[in-house]
Amino acid sequence: MAKEKKGVRLEHVSKIYEDPKTKKEFYAVHDTSLSIAPGSFVTLLGPSGCGKTTTLRMIAGFESPDEGEIYLGDEAINALTPNKRDTAMVFQSYALLPHYNIYDNVAYGLKLRKLDRKTIKEKVTGILKLVGLEGMESRMTNQLSGGQQQRVALARALVLEPGVLLFDEPLSNLDAKLRVTMRTEIRRIQQEAGITAIYVTHDQSEAMAISDQIIIMEKGVVAQIGTPQEIYYHPKSEFVADFIGEANFLKGKLTAKDGTRGTVDISGNAVPVEGVDRFALQDDCTLVLRPESARLSESGQLPCKVILSCFMGSYQNYHVMVGDNLVKITDFNPKNKKIYEVGDDAFVAFDADSVHVL
Repeated sequence: MAKEKKGVRLEHVSKIYEDPKTKKEFYAVHDTSLSIAPGSFVTLLGPSGCGKTTTLRMIAGFESPDEGEIYLGDEAINALTPNKRDTAMVFQSYALLPHYNIYDNVAYGLKLRKLDRKTIKEKVTGILKLVGLEGMESRMTNQLSGGQQQRVALARALVLEPGVLLFDEPLSNLDAKLRVTMRTEIRRIQQEAGITAIYVTHDQSEAMAISDQIIIMEKGVVAQIGTPQEIYYHPKSEFVADFIGEANFLKGKLTAKDGTRGTVDISGNAVPVEGVDRFALQDDCTLVLRPESARLSESGQLPCKVILSCFMGSYQNYHVMVGDNLVKITDFNPKNKKIYEVGDDAFVAFDADSVHVL
């Protein structure tokens, strides 16, 4: 589908804005270096104001970096206008032409390139089949559902056969159920087309579901880059652990160490853990314990008192107090398990390798 799979490289890229109230300059993106592999699906993820959309707009050419260089393949593109870059953008608002039907919306960019009518028809027909709109060419865009409009916007970008496809929160206007369907479709189409995709979202479940790699941004800098599994199981900071999924943070001190194994004192309890090779004895550390990695038991590492016990169908949701620490537990498939009630004493139990030490 794509002429050539192109990667994207950012070398020490920064973008500086002026705060309209204080008139002081600040870095929206600061000294960011990234390398995105050709044909991969990469998501820029983070809270509002973290710099993810600014980064995407600099790649697209809608913003210019104040420092650093952006490369598309081996070509430096800082000086190129958006229409001269081998990229196409799918916007949050779809930006469809309301007086055109589906066919003419998708064909619009090809007509601007002055392709002949036969070539345009072949390309548009092929793309509409790929996005599941075959046979709907004559429908007007104002007669379409949100999901169908999103497919038209995607087809219009894909038909230009860009080296890199850019997505700016494309599903934020859809309802929750349709978002799940469309994110799966976008991933399928990207893989079928074999195109490099860079996707901006603040929805961590969306990022986890579709990405080869996730780039988590915090206050204009890259907090971590990795596969969804790496970022979920091996976060580099409390910010990353808290932003991806749900996490309990247990503060303690390393009291024993043997290679990668060690013991951390949590509220007077000795907790065996893995992955302490970079810590020294008596170092303060934080255990990241995912709610689904823990369970309530008659015995375990941490004595606790149950303060919430809620049946959620596929899981029992517990909140327990370990000393002054609130710990959340998601116990899946609770049907034939003992259900602990509010006020019960129990233990939080987990495997040594299921906690991550920060």
